Amino acid sequence: MKKILPVVLCLLFFGIASVVVSTTVYATNGMNMEGYGPVATGMGGASMAYDNGTAAMMNNPATLGLMPEGNRLDVAFGYLGPNVKASNDSGGSSTSSANAFFMPAIGWVQKSGQMSYGIGVFSQGGMGAKYDANSFLAYGSGDEVRSELGVGRVIVPFAYQIDKDFSVAATVDFVWASLDLKMALNGMQFGDLVGPRLGGSNTYGTASGSMVDTLVGASTVNNPQCGGVPCLSGLNWARFDFADKSAFSGAAKGNGFAGKIGGVYRVSDTISLGATYHSKTSLGDLEATGAKLSMNVVGPATMGQAATIPVTGKIAIKDFQWPQTVGAGIAFQATPDLIVVFDYKWINWADVMKSFKMTFTADAAQADPMAQNFQLGGQSMDAELYQKWKDQNVIMIGVGYKINPDWTIRGGINYANNPIPDQYLNALFPAIEETHVTLGGGYMINKASAVDVSFTYAPEVKQTSGAGAPEGATVKHSQTNAQIMYSLRF
Repeated sequence: MKKILPVVLCLLFFGIASVVVSTTVYATNGMNMEGYGPVATGMGGASMAYDNGTAAMMNNPATLGLMPEGNRLDVAFGYLGPNVKASNDSGGSSTSSANAFFMPAIGWVQKSGQMSYGIGVFSQGGMGAKYDANSFLAYGSGDEVRSELGVGRVIVPFAYQIDKDFSVAATVDFVWASLDLKMALNGMQFGDLVGPRLGGSNTYGTASGSMVDTLVGASTVNNPQCGGVPCLSGLNWARFDFADKSAFSGAAKGNGFAGKIGGVYRVSDTISLGATYHSKTSLGDLEATGAKLSMNVVGPATMGQAATIPVTGKIAIKDFQWPQTVGAGIAFQATPDLIVVFDYKWINWADVMKSFKMTFTADAAQADPMAQNFQLGGQSMDAELYQKWKDQNVIMIGVGYKINPDWTIRGGINYANNPIPDQYLNALFPAIEETHVTLGGGYMINKASAVDVSFTYAPEVKQTSGAGAPEGATVKHSQTNAQIMYSLRF
Protein backbone atom coordinates (compact mmCIF):
# COMPACT_ATOMS: atom_id res chain seq x y z
CA MET A 1 0.00 0.00 0.00
CA LYS A 2 2.89 2.39 0.66
CA LYS A 3 3.95 1.89 -2.93
CA ILE A 4 0.48 1.97 -4.48
CA LEU A 5 -1.00 4.98 -2.64
CA PRO A 6 1.34 7.61 -4.20
CA VAL A 7 0.61 6.10 -7.60
CA VAL A 8 -3.15 6.33 -7.08
CA LEU A 9 -2.91 9.94 -5.85
CA CYS A 10 -0.73 10.86 -8.82
CA LEU A 11 -3.15 9.12 -11.16
CA LEU A 12 -6.13 10.98 -9.74
CA PHE A 13 -4.40 14.37 -9.98
CA PHE A 14 -2.98 13.84 -13.44
CA GLY A 15 -6.14 12.11 -14.62
CA ILE A 16 -8.27 15.13 -13.72
CA ALA A 17 -5.81 17.35 -15.60
CA SER A 18 -5.98 15.00 -18.58
CA VAL A 19 -9.77 15.13 -18.64
CA VAL A 20 -9.59 18.92 -18.73
CA VAL A 21 -6.74 19.34 -21.19
CA SER A 22 -6.96 16.44 -23.60
CA THR A 23 -10.38 17.13 -25.04
CA THR A 24 -9.51 18.63 -28.41
CA VAL A 25 -7.13 16.83 -30.73
CA TYR A 26 -6.78 16.56 -34.46
CA ALA A 27 -7.70 13.91 -36.97
CA THR A 28 -5.23 11.45 -38.46
CA ASN A 29 -6.94 8.08 -39.21
CA GLY A 30 -10.25 9.80 -39.80
CA MET A 31 -10.90 11.19 -36.32
CA ASN A 32 -8.66 8.60 -34.61
CA MET A 33 -5.04 9.19 -33.68
CA GLU A 34 -2.55 7.38 -35.88
CA GLY A 35 -1.15 5.68 -32.79
CA TYR A 36 -1.52 5.60 -29.01
CA GLY A 37 1.64 5.78 -26.93
CA PRO A 38 5.08 6.63 -28.36
CA VAL A 39 6.23 3.00 -28.41
CA ALA A 40 3.47 1.98 -30.83
CA THR A 41 3.36 5.30 -32.67
CA GLY A 42 7.10 5.10 -33.34
CA MET A 43 6.38 1.85 -35.20
CA GLY A 44 3.56 3.13 -37.39
CA GLY A 45 0.90 2.72 -34.71
CA ALA A 46 1.14 -1.09 -34.75
CA SER A 47 0.36 -2.41 -31.26
CA MET A 48 -1.69 -5.62 -31.39
CA ALA A 49 0.79 -8.34 -30.50
CA TYR A 50 3.60 -7.07 -28.24
CA ASP A 51 4.07 -5.21 -24.95
CA ASN A 52 3.69 -1.47 -25.65
CA GLY A 53 3.01 -0.27 -22.13
CA THR A 54 -0.20 1.04 -20.64
CA ALA A 55 -1.25 2.47 -24.03
CA ALA A 56 -2.51 -1.09 -24.55
CA MET A 57 -5.70 0.19 -22.90
CA MET A 58 -6.31 2.14 -26.13
CA ASN A 59 -4.84 -0.49 -28.44
CA ASN A 60 -5.20 -4.18 -27.53
CA PRO A 61 -5.67 -4.54 -23.76
CA ALA A 62 -4.56 -8.17 -23.88
CA THR A 63 -0.94 -7.09 -24.38
CA LEU A 64 -0.99 -5.96 -20.74
CA GLY A 65 -0.61 -9.69 -20.00
CA LEU A 66 2.83 -9.56 -21.64
CA MET A 67 4.27 -7.05 -19.18
CA PRO A 68 6.65 -8.21 -16.42
CA GLU A 69 5.41 -8.82 -12.89
CA GLY A 70 4.92 -5.65 -10.85
CA ASN A 71 3.67 -2.12 -11.44
CA ARG A 72 4.08 0.18 -14.41
CA LEU A 73 3.23 3.88 -14.48
CA ASP A 74 3.34 5.77 -17.81
CA VAL A 75 3.02 9.56 -17.98
CA ALA A 76 2.87 10.92 -21.53
CA PHE A 77 2.54 14.27 -23.27
CA GLY A 78 1.63 14.81 -26.89
CA TYR A 79 1.88 17.65 -29.40
CA LEU A 80 -0.18 17.89 -32.58
CA GLY A 81 0.64 20.44 -35.27
CA PRO A 82 -1.91 20.45 -38.10
CA ASN A 83 -1.54 22.67 -41.15
CA VAL A 84 -4.92 23.10 -42.88
CA LYS A 85 -5.70 25.40 -45.81
CA ALA A 86 -8.99 25.96 -47.62
CA SER A 87 -9.75 27.64 -50.94
CA ASN A 88 -12.71 28.00 -53.30
CA ASP A 89 -13.42 28.30 -57.01
CA SER A 90 -13.72 32.09 -56.73
CA GLY A 91 -10.13 32.56 -55.60
CA GLY A 92 -10.78 32.83 -51.88
CA SER A 93 -8.33 31.12 -49.55
CA SER A 94 -7.77 30.85 -45.84
CA THR A 95 -5.38 29.07 -43.50
CA SER A 96 -6.63 27.53 -40.28
CA SER A 97 -5.08 29.18 -37.24
CA ALA A 98 -5.71 26.08 -35.10
CA ASN A 99 -2.18 24.73 -35.53
CA ALA A 100 -0.96 23.56 -32.11
CA PHE A 101 -2.62 21.25 -29.60
CA PHE A 102 -1.22 19.63 -26.47
CA MET A 103 -2.54 16.57 -24.64
CA PRO A 104 -1.42 14.54 -21.64
CA ALA A 105 -2.15 10.89 -20.95
CA ILE A 106 -1.50 8.62 -18.01
CA GLY A 107 -1.82 4.93 -17.28
CA TRP A 108 -1.06 2.61 -14.39
CA VAL A 109 -1.13 -1.18 -14.48
CA GLN A 110 -0.22 -3.80 -11.92
CA LYS A 111 0.53 -7.37 -12.96
CA SER A 112 0.12 -9.87 -10.15
CA GLY A 113 0.42 -13.50 -11.12
CA GLN A 114 -1.90 -14.18 -14.03
CA MET A 115 -3.86 -10.93 -13.60
CA SER A 116 -3.16 -7.41 -14.85
CA TYR A 117 -5.38 -4.45 -13.96
CA GLY A 118 -5.20 -0.68 -13.64
CA ILE A 119 -6.62 2.61 -14.86
CA GLY A 120 -5.76 5.20 -17.51
CA VAL A 121 -6.85 8.47 -19.10
CA PHE A 122 -6.32 8.95 -22.83
CA SER A 123 -7.41 11.21 -25.68
CA GLN A 124 -9.27 9.25 -28.35
CA GLY A 125 -9.23 11.77 -31.20
CA GLY A 126 -11.19 14.56 -32.86
CA MET A 127 -11.08 17.06 -35.68
CA GLY A 128 -11.53 20.74 -36.40
CA ALA A 129 -10.26 23.97 -37.93
CA LYS A 130 -10.44 27.72 -37.37
CA TYR A 131 -10.73 30.42 -40.05
CA ASP A 132 -10.91 34.16 -39.46
CA ALA A 133 -13.91 36.43 -39.93
CA ASN A 134 -12.60 37.69 -43.29
CA SER A 135 -12.35 34.23 -44.84
CA PHE A 136 -14.67 33.15 -47.63
CA LEU A 137 -16.07 30.52 -45.25
CA ALA A 138 -17.62 33.26 -43.08
CA TYR A 139 -19.78 34.40 -46.07
CA GLY A 140 -19.75 38.01 -44.91
CA SER A 141 -21.18 37.21 -41.47
CA GLY A 142 -18.40 39.15 -39.75
CA ASP A 143 -17.31 36.44 -37.32
CA GLU A 144 -14.79 33.59 -37.33
CA VAL A 145 -15.80 30.08 -38.27
CA ARG A 146 -14.38 27.10 -36.43
CA SER A 147 -14.97 23.60 -35.14
CA GLU A 148 -13.29 21.80 -32.26
CA LEU A 149 -14.38 18.25 -31.56
CA GLY A 150 -12.62 16.13 -28.96
CA VAL A 151 -13.21 12.71 -27.44
CA GLY A 152 -11.42 11.13 -24.47
CA ARG A 153 -11.62 8.06 -22.26
CA VAL A 154 -11.08 6.93 -18.69
CA ILE A 155 -10.30 3.22 -19.02
CA VAL A 156 -10.33 0.38 -16.50
CA PRO A 157 -8.69 -2.75 -17.99
CA PHE A 158 -8.46 -6.34 -16.76
CA ALA A 159 -6.18 -8.87 -18.44
CA TYR A 160 -5.83 -12.56 -17.58
CA GLN A 161 -2.93 -14.78 -18.64
CA ILE A 162 -4.55 -18.17 -19.26
CA ASP A 163 -1.17 -19.81 -19.73
CA LYS A 164 2.33 -18.74 -20.65
CA ASP A 165 1.30 -18.27 -24.30
CA PHE A 166 -2.28 -16.97 -24.22
CA SER A 167 -3.73 -13.81 -22.63
CA VAL A 168 -7.20 -12.28 -22.87
CA ALA A 169 -8.51 -8.93 -21.66
CA ALA A 170 -11.46 -6.56 -21.48
CA THR A 171 -11.94 -2.91 -20.56
CA VAL A 172 -14.71 -0.66 -19.36
CA ASP A 173 -14.38 2.82 -20.89
CA PHE A 174 -16.02 5.99 -19.65
CA VAL A 175 -16.14 8.21 -22.74
CA TRP A 176 -16.66 11.97 -22.92
CA ALA A 177 -17.02 14.25 -25.92
CA SER A 178 -17.25 18.00 -26.42
CA LEU A 179 -17.74 20.29 -29.40
CA ASP A 180 -17.44 23.98 -30.25
CA LEU A 181 -18.99 25.01 -33.55
CA LYS A 182 -19.17 28.39 -35.25
CA MET A 183 -20.44 27.51 -38.72
CA ALA A 184 -21.74 29.78 -41.48
CA LEU A 185 -23.87 28.72 -44.46
CA ASN A 186 -24.51 30.89 -47.49
CA GLY A 187 -28.03 31.36 -48.78
CA MET A 188 -27.74 28.57 -51.36
CA GLN A 189 -26.42 26.09 -48.82
CA PHE A 190 -29.17 26.89 -46.33
CA GLY A 191 -31.81 26.74 -49.07
CA ASP A 192 -30.58 23.29 -50.06
CA LEU A 193 -31.19 22.10 -46.48
CA VAL A 194 -34.73 23.50 -46.42
CA GLY A 195 -35.49 21.88 -49.76
CA PRO A 196 -38.02 22.68 -52.51
CA ARG A 197 -39.95 25.11 -50.32
CA LEU A 198 -36.99 27.51 -50.62
CA GLY A 199 -35.72 26.32 -53.98
CA GLY A 200 -33.37 23.68 -52.61
CA SER A 201 -33.00 19.98 -53.33
CA ASN A 202 -31.91 18.44 -49.99
CA THR A 203 -28.76 17.17 -51.69
CA TYR A 204 -26.51 17.96 -48.74
CA GLY A 205 -28.91 17.68 -45.84
CA THR A 206 -32.23 18.76 -44.40
CA ALA A 207 -33.63 21.49 -42.17
CA SER A 208 -37.10 21.30 -40.64
CA GLY A 209 -39.12 22.39 -37.63
CA SER A 210 -41.31 25.27 -36.61
CA MET A 211 -38.57 27.86 -37.17
CA VAL A 212 -38.12 26.66 -40.77
CA ASP A 213 -41.88 26.78 -41.27
CA THR A 214 -41.92 30.40 -40.08
CA LEU A 215 -39.04 31.32 -42.39
CA VAL A 216 -40.67 29.62 -45.38
CA GLY A 217 -43.99 31.34 -44.65
CA ALA A 218 -42.31 34.74 -44.40
CA SER A 219 -40.58 34.09 -47.73
CA THR A 220 -43.52 32.66 -49.71
CA VAL A 221 -46.83 33.86 -48.25
CA ASN A 222 -48.21 37.28 -49.17
CA ASN A 223 -48.62 39.35 -46.03
CA PRO A 224 -50.78 42.50 -45.78
CA GLN A 225 -48.38 43.90 -43.17
CA CYS A 226 -45.62 43.79 -45.80
CA GLY A 227 -47.65 45.42 -48.58
CA GLY A 228 -49.36 42.24 -49.78
CA VAL A 229 -46.10 40.46 -50.64
CA PRO A 230 -43.86 38.04 -48.68
CA CYS A 231 -42.05 39.79 -45.83
CA LEU A 232 -38.72 38.26 -46.81
CA SER A 233 -37.27 38.08 -50.31
CA GLY A 234 -33.89 36.52 -49.61
CA LEU A 235 -31.51 34.98 -47.09
CA ASN A 236 -27.83 35.91 -47.41
CA TRP A 237 -26.39 33.63 -44.77
CA ALA A 238 -27.18 31.68 -41.61
CA ARG A 239 -24.95 30.75 -38.67
CA PHE A 240 -24.91 28.19 -35.88
CA ASP A 241 -22.79 29.39 -32.95
CA PHE A 242 -22.02 27.58 -29.71
CA ALA A 243 -18.61 27.80 -28.10
CA ASP A 244 -17.20 28.34 -24.64
CA LYS A 245 -14.14 30.37 -23.71
CA SER A 246 -12.08 27.36 -22.69
CA ALA A 247 -9.13 26.37 -24.85
CA PHE A 248 -9.44 22.81 -23.57
CA SER A 249 -13.10 21.87 -23.94
CA GLY A 250 -16.18 22.56 -26.05
CA ALA A 251 -19.50 24.11 -25.10
CA ALA A 252 -21.60 21.09 -26.11
CA LYS A 253 -20.78 18.15 -23.86
CA GLY A 254 -21.90 14.56 -23.51
CA ASN A 255 -20.66 11.29 -22.05
CA GLY A 256 -21.32 7.57 -22.04
CA PHE A 257 -19.62 4.19 -22.11
CA ALA A 258 -17.86 1.71 -24.38
CA GLY A 259 -15.66 -1.35 -24.02
CA LYS A 260 -12.95 -3.47 -25.58
CA ILE A 261 -11.94 -7.11 -25.65
CA GLY A 262 -8.70 -8.59 -26.90
CA GLY A 263 -6.41 -11.57 -27.03
CA VAL A 264 -2.72 -12.32 -27.60
CA TYR A 265 -1.25 -15.72 -28.48
CA ARG A 266 2.44 -16.60 -28.63
CA VAL A 267 2.79 -19.01 -31.54
CA SER A 268 6.48 -19.47 -30.73
CA ASP A 269 9.31 -17.74 -28.92
CA THR A 270 9.57 -15.34 -31.87
CA ILE A 271 6.01 -14.89 -33.20
CA SER A 272 2.96 -13.47 -31.44
CA LEU A 273 -0.54 -12.84 -32.79
CA GLY A 274 -3.01 -10.35 -31.38
CA ALA A 275 -6.54 -9.17 -32.05
CA THR A 276 -9.04 -6.79 -30.49
CA TYR A 277 -12.59 -5.52 -30.81
CA HIS A 278 -13.60 -2.01 -29.70
CA SER A 279 -17.33 -1.47 -29.28
CA LYS A 280 -19.31 1.44 -30.63
CA THR A 281 -19.81 4.07 -27.95
CA SER A 282 -23.09 4.79 -26.22
CA LEU A 283 -22.92 8.57 -25.80
CA GLY A 284 -25.77 10.83 -24.81
CA ASP A 285 -26.56 13.97 -26.80
CA LEU A 286 -23.93 16.71 -26.71
CA GLU A 287 -25.81 19.68 -25.26
CA ALA A 288 -25.05 23.35 -24.78
CA THR A 289 -26.97 26.37 -23.54
CA GLY A 290 -26.23 29.92 -24.66
CA ALA A 291 -26.22 28.91 -28.33
CA LYS A 292 -27.24 31.24 -31.15
CA LEU A 293 -28.82 30.77 -34.56
CA SER A 294 -28.47 33.86 -36.75
CA MET A 295 -30.07 34.57 -40.12
CA ASN A 296 -29.19 37.48 -42.37
CA VAL A 297 -32.29 38.34 -44.39
CA VAL A 298 -33.63 41.02 -46.71
CA GLY A 299 -37.13 42.06 -47.81
CA PRO A 300 -39.99 44.39 -47.00
CA ALA A 301 -39.76 43.42 -43.33
CA THR A 302 -36.23 44.87 -43.26
CA MET A 303 -37.05 47.93 -45.41
CA GLY A 304 -35.07 46.38 -48.24
CA GLN A 305 -31.84 46.39 -46.23
CA ALA A 306 -29.94 43.30 -45.11
CA ALA A 307 -30.58 42.64 -41.43
CA THR A 308 -29.48 39.93 -39.05
CA ILE A 309 -31.93 38.10 -36.79
CA PRO A 310 -30.07 36.61 -33.81
CA VAL A 311 -32.03 33.91 -32.00
CA THR A 312 -30.73 32.62 -28.67
CA GLY A 313 -31.38 29.13 -27.36
CA LYS A 314 -29.88 25.73 -26.67
CA ILE A 315 -28.36 23.15 -28.98
CA ALA A 316 -28.25 19.35 -28.93
CA ILE A 317 -25.97 17.26 -31.15
CA LYS A 318 -27.95 14.10 -31.77
CA ASP A 319 -26.54 10.57 -31.76
CA PHE A 320 -22.85 11.39 -32.15
CA GLN A 321 -20.94 8.15 -31.56
CA TRP A 322 -17.43 6.73 -31.93
CA PRO A 323 -17.36 3.69 -34.23
CA GLN A 324 -16.69 0.04 -33.57
CA THR A 325 -13.19 -1.05 -34.53
CA VAL A 326 -11.58 -4.40 -35.27
CA GLY A 327 -7.82 -4.82 -35.23
CA ALA A 328 -5.37 -7.69 -35.66
CA GLY A 329 -1.62 -7.96 -35.92
CA ILE A 330 1.55 -9.97 -35.73
CA ALA A 331 4.86 -9.32 -33.97
CA PHE A 332 8.03 -11.10 -35.13
CA GLN A 333 11.04 -11.03 -32.84
CA ALA A 334 13.54 -11.62 -35.64
CA THR A 335 16.54 -11.43 -33.30
CA PRO A 336 16.87 -10.56 -29.61
CA ASP A 337 17.42 -6.96 -30.72
CA LEU A 338 15.08 -6.63 -33.72
CA ILE A 339 11.27 -6.70 -33.74
CA VAL A 340 9.07 -6.37 -36.83
CA VAL A 341 5.35 -5.64 -36.40
CA PHE A 342 2.37 -5.52 -38.74
CA ASP A 343 -1.23 -4.52 -37.91
CA TYR A 344 -4.50 -4.13 -39.78
CA LYS A 345 -7.42 -2.13 -38.41
CA TRP A 346 -10.99 -1.68 -39.70
CA ILE A 347 -12.85 1.42 -38.48
CA ASN A 348 -16.61 1.43 -39.07
CA TRP A 349 -17.09 5.15 -39.82
CA ALA A 350 -19.93 4.40 -42.27
CA ASP A 351 -22.16 3.42 -39.35
CA VAL A 352 -21.67 6.51 -37.18
CA MET A 353 -20.87 9.26 -39.69
CA LYS A 354 -23.87 9.06 -41.99
CA SER A 355 -24.85 12.58 -41.01
CA PHE A 356 -24.31 15.33 -38.46
CA LYS A 357 -27.57 16.11 -36.66
CA MET A 358 -28.38 19.00 -34.37
CA THR A 359 -31.54 20.47 -32.86
CA PHE A 360 -31.71 24.15 -31.97
CA THR A 361 -34.46 25.20 -29.56
CA ALA A 362 -35.03 28.93 -29.14
CA ASP A 363 -35.43 30.48 -25.71
CA ALA A 364 -39.01 31.50 -24.96
CA ALA A 365 -37.97 35.13 -24.46
CA GLN A 366 -36.00 36.77 -27.28
CA ALA A 367 -34.26 40.14 -26.95
CA ASP A 368 -34.02 40.94 -30.67
CA PRO A 369 -37.02 42.92 -32.03
CA MET A 370 -37.13 41.01 -35.33
CA ALA A 371 -37.03 37.67 -33.49
CA GLN A 372 -39.99 38.97 -31.48
CA ASN A 373 -41.83 40.17 -34.60
CA PHE A 374 -41.51 36.76 -36.23
CA GLN A 375 -42.46 35.12 -32.91
CA LEU A 376 -39.41 32.86 -32.96
CA GLY A 377 -39.32 32.38 -29.18
CA GLY A 378 -39.78 28.71 -28.27
CA GLN A 379 -39.52 27.55 -31.88
CA SER A 380 -37.05 24.89 -33.02
CA MET A 381 -34.98 23.81 -36.00
CA ASP A 382 -33.70 20.31 -36.76
CA ALA A 383 -30.69 20.38 -39.08
CA GLU A 384 -28.99 17.38 -40.62
CA LEU A 385 -25.80 17.70 -42.66
CA TYR A 386 -25.02 14.61 -44.69
CA GLN A 387 -21.53 13.13 -44.17
CA LYS A 388 -21.74 9.60 -45.63
CA TRP A 389 -18.23 8.61 -44.58
CA LYS A 390 -16.76 5.36 -45.81
CA ASP A 391 -15.27 2.67 -43.60
CA GLN A 392 -11.54 3.01 -43.14
CA ASN A 393 -8.85 0.38 -43.57
CA VAL A 394 -5.60 1.12 -41.77
CA ILE A 395 -2.32 -0.69 -42.40
CA MET A 396 0.54 -0.24 -39.93
CA ILE A 397 4.07 -1.58 -40.38
CA GLY A 398 6.96 -0.93 -38.01
CA VAL A 399 10.35 -2.05 -36.78
CA GLY A 400 12.22 -1.59 -33.53
CA TYR A 401 15.94 -2.18 -33.04
CA LYS A 402 17.79 -2.25 -29.74
CA ILE A 403 21.16 -0.63 -30.40
CA ASN A 404 22.40 -1.59 -26.95
CA PRO A 405 20.79 -2.40 -23.59
CA ASP A 406 19.92 1.29 -23.08
CA TRP A 407 18.92 2.61 -26.52
CA THR A 408 16.17 1.55 -28.94
CA ILE A 409 15.24 3.11 -32.27
CA ARG A 410 11.92 2.68 -34.09
CA GLY A 411 10.35 3.48 -37.45
CA GLY A 412 7.17 2.76 -39.34
CA ILE A 413 4.48 3.58 -41.89
CA ASN A 414 0.78 4.11 -41.23
CA TYR A 415 -1.58 4.21 -44.22
CA ALA A 416 -5.36 4.67 -44.25
CA ASN A 417 -7.85 5.50 -46.98
CA ASN A 418 -9.58 8.89 -46.75
CA PRO A 419 -13.10 8.18 -45.42
CA ILE A 420 -14.70 11.45 -46.57
CA PRO A 421 -16.46 11.46 -49.98
CA ASP A 422 -15.63 14.41 -52.22
CA GLN A 423 -19.27 15.50 -52.39
CA TYR A 424 -19.52 16.03 -48.62
CA LEU A 425 -16.13 17.58 -47.94
CA ASN A 426 -16.38 20.38 -45.38
CA ALA A 427 -13.43 22.66 -44.62
CA LEU A 428 -14.41 22.68 -40.93
CA PHE A 429 -13.96 18.90 -40.70
CA PRO A 430 -10.68 18.18 -42.50
CA ALA A 431 -10.17 14.52 -41.49
CA ILE A 432 -8.54 13.59 -44.81
CA GLU A 433 -4.99 12.49 -43.93
CA GLU A 434 -3.80 9.20 -45.41
CA THR A 435 -0.07 8.38 -45.09
CA HIS A 436 1.98 8.84 -41.91
CA VAL A 437 5.72 8.29 -41.60
CA THR A 438 6.77 7.64 -38.01
CA LEU A 439 10.04 7.61 -36.10
CA GLY A 440 10.77 6.98 -32.45
CA GLY A 441 13.20 5.90 -29.82
CA GLY A 442 13.57 4.80 -26.23
CA TYR A 443 16.21 5.22 -23.52
CA MET A 444 16.50 3.14 -20.35
CA ILE A 445 17.49 5.57 -17.62
CA ASN A 446 17.95 2.68 -15.23
CA LYS A 447 16.32 -0.69 -14.57
CA ALA A 448 13.20 1.02 -13.22
CA SER A 449 12.63 3.97 -15.52
CA ALA A 450 12.70 4.87 -19.21
CA VAL A 451 11.82 7.60 -21.67
CA ASP A 452 10.19 6.96 -25.07
CA VAL A 453 9.51 9.46 -27.85
CA SER A 454 7.86 9.40 -31.26
CA PHE A 455 7.51 11.76 -34.19
CA THR A 456 4.97 11.54 -37.02
CA TYR A 457 4.90 13.38 -40.31
CA ALA A 458 1.80 13.26 -42.50
CA PRO A 459 2.55 14.71 -45.98
CA GLU A 460 0.09 17.15 -47.50
CA VAL A 461 -3.04 15.73 -49.07
CA LYS A 462 -5.59 17.64 -51.12
CA GLN A 463 -9.27 17.06 -51.66
CA THR A 464 -11.84 19.05 -53.64
CA SER A 465 -15.57 18.90 -53.12
CA GLY A 466 -17.55 17.18 -55.85
CA ALA A 467 -19.17 18.81 -58.85
CA GLY A 468 -22.33 20.72 -57.98
CA ALA A 469 -21.42 21.29 -54.34
CA PRO A 470 -22.75 24.61 -53.00
CA GLU A 471 -19.19 25.72 -52.24
CA GLY A 472 -16.46 24.41 -54.53
CA ALA A 473 -13.96 24.02 -51.72
CA THR A 474 -10.47 22.54 -51.80
CA VAL A 475 -8.82 21.50 -48.54
CA LYS A 476 -5.12 20.84 -48.06
CA HIS A 477 -3.93 19.15 -44.88
CA SER A 478 -0.51 18.15 -43.56
CA GLN A 479 0.51 17.45 -39.99
CA THR A 480 3.37 16.80 -37.57
CA ASN A 481 2.79 15.04 -34.26
CA ALA A 482 5.10 14.19 -31.37
CA GLN A 483 4.80 12.25 -28.12
CA ILE A 484 7.07 11.78 -25.11
CA MET A 485 6.51 9.34 -22.25
CA TYR A 486 8.19 8.64 -18.93
CA SER A 487 7.77 5.10 -17.59
CA LEU A 488 8.38 3.86 -14.04
CA ARG A 489 8.41 0.21 -13.03
CA PHE A 490 8.26 -0.78 -9.38
